[in-house]
Amino acid sequence: MGSCPAIEVTEKDRLWNFCPNIGAAYFLAIIFALTTCAHVAQAIIYRKGYCWVISVSALWQTICYILRIMSIKHPASMGYYSGWFILILTAPLWTNAFVYMVMGRMVYNFTSGAKLLGIKAWRFTLYFVLLDILAFIIQAGGASIASGQDKPQHTILLGLHVYMGGVGFQQFFIFVFLYIAFRFHQQVKRERPNRLSQALILLYTEYAVLVLITIRIIFRLIEYASGLDSSIPNHEAYQYIFDSLPMLFALILFNVIHPGRIMPGKQSDFPSRKERKNYFTGNASGSSLQVLPSTQPSGPASMPDPYAFQPKTDHAVTNYGYVRQS
Repeated sequence: MGSCPAIEVTEKDRLWNFCPNIGAAYFLAIIFALTTCAHVAQAIIYRKGYCWVISVSALWQTICYILRIMSIKHPASMGYYSGWFILILTAPLWTNAFVYMVMGRMVYNFTSGAKLLGIKAWRFTLYFVLLDILAFIIQAGGASIASGQDKPQHTILLGLHVYMGGVGFQQFFIFVFLYIAFRFHQQVKRERPNRLSQALILLYTEYAVLVLITIRIIFRLIEYASGLDSSIPNHEAYQYIFDSLPMLFALILFNVIHPGRIMPGKQSDFPSRKERKNYFTGNASGSSLQVLPSTQPSGPASMPDPYAFQPKTDHAVTNYGYVRQS
């Protein structure tokens, strides 16, 4: 029987309660690195600056498993152990934030008035991302409290409870978001039925990603519901099945159905704050509406992408003073 460096240390220095599979850690580090590279490349190709968020999510997962490998090789290092422990608990929040950011841009592109439930598309994104940041702060704080060497059990238990509170907060607003997404579906169906199929491709992708995030959240709640007496952390197969793989599939889904392909070009991006401010200033002085130019690709003709979003052609509708032209 082979040796296991992770548990072949003194009782005082031991951080691992089981022998972790270093091969699985190598495999996931490589796969997460590949999807990270793909997301960075897609963000550049489609020229979508907001896609840095999903790239960071994939990067954190990659770093998480690199640190896990280092922790297995250097089992007495609290730095490596705490690093992967904190990252695996918090990295999925970046994916969650990206879902919210994409939905805001879907509202802007696929609704007639760039509003949903009376909320402007960019404010919709802002509100949900701020809530996600708050969940991140709570979860990161709890993970930091729970990690560390020679901490009393009540401190570790406090950290786990704080983390679980942040996870519950995150899941609550996922449910709120799902209701809003349903209303978006109904609004697009009513206002722009000719664009419904394109919107649904991305909307169903978002639903799938949120289901994967919810599976992971339920797993974490069950894992820590028993406090320090839980045996789940000592069986890493559960972590891979209900945490790592769902988050990997979520990242790959956004590689396959990329928002930059469904909503391409500069015309699909939010107008800048300066542009919105100039509109209001100009509108107050009686100037005419600004017109966004068409963003048709230049160069040799190519086959159309059946999933690509086409600019709005309902010229009677204005979005914050911008009339879209095809």
